[in-house]
Amino acid sequence: MRQRSGRYFFLIMIPALVLLALFIYYPIIEGTLIGFQRYTLFDMSNTPFIGFDNFRAIFSDINFSFAQILLNTLVWVAVSLLFQFVLGFVLALLMQKPFRGRGIYSSLVFYPWALSGFAIGLVWAWIFNGQFGLANDVLLRLGLASSPIGFLSDPRYAMISVIIANIWYGIPFFAIMLLAALQSVPSQLMEAGKIDGAGPVRRLFSITIPYIKPTIVSTLLLRTMWIMNFPDIIYAMTGGGPANSTNILAMQMINKILKFYDYGQGSAFGIVIMVLLFTYAVVFLRLTSDKEETV
Repeated sequence: MRQRSGRYFFLIMIPALVLLALFIYYPIIEGTLIGFQRYTLFDMSNTPFIGFDNFRAIFSDINFSFAQILLNTLVWVAVSLLFQFVLGFVLALLMQKPFRGRGIYSSLVFYPWALSGFAIGLVWAWIFNGQFGLANDVLLRLGLASSPIGFLSDPRYAMISVIIANIWYGIPFFAIMLLAALQSVPSQLMEAGKIDGAGPVRRLFSITIPYIKPTIVSTLLLRTMWIMNFPDIIYAMTGGGPANSTNILAMQMINKILKFYDYGQGSAFGIVIMVLLFTYAVVFLRLTSDKEETV
């Protein structure tokens, strides 16, 4: 009987395994192989394996500095993630207790998460427009600026501008996930903390955060991967400019494919991103699991 049930389970899993193989594993393997080939749109019939030449090309390209793009990527991910998490957590704490109009307010807060990143980028590109943007209009009216600021055309402000847009876009994700986790914290634990004389801050760090730590770890890990693979806002706002000041690895991967039609070097960028994310995931999970074991 057990043998028959195991065979039945295997049979019903075959369609899912086939779909995974066709749409997940095969593209990953094929895309990885392309990174080691000379694969351009102009000569699709001649795609020999060239070893690590594509990687050498992207590391030594005279049109951009790989070190600068890597640094831009780290800044883009780290700063966006930090403020998205902190502001999303604060928003989740504020929305934890019921209040009048909570449903309407929640829908308004979470609505941006339903929009496309490219559309959000276009909206913020208008806000930060150097000639008729809303940000410049407000600063000029308040006397905080004597002349319009080129938020998207000046390398000093371009990265800050796209990060602000990304922070605004990502706050609802953390708010949704952390609010759901906060509502699962047993009220008995909070009451016990009050009886023991713990104040709100002490209860937050001693009860709430440790209880929802698995959710925090998983959301931080997922959001890091999404931000690193999320050039939509940058593409809509600056296209990676000016002077590569907002160019990140995912953005350059798109440029190699859409502008230069070099699928080999584009795939090489994808492999670099995969390796970085895999390394980050292993280190991050090991650090968090070690902390959990020592508690």
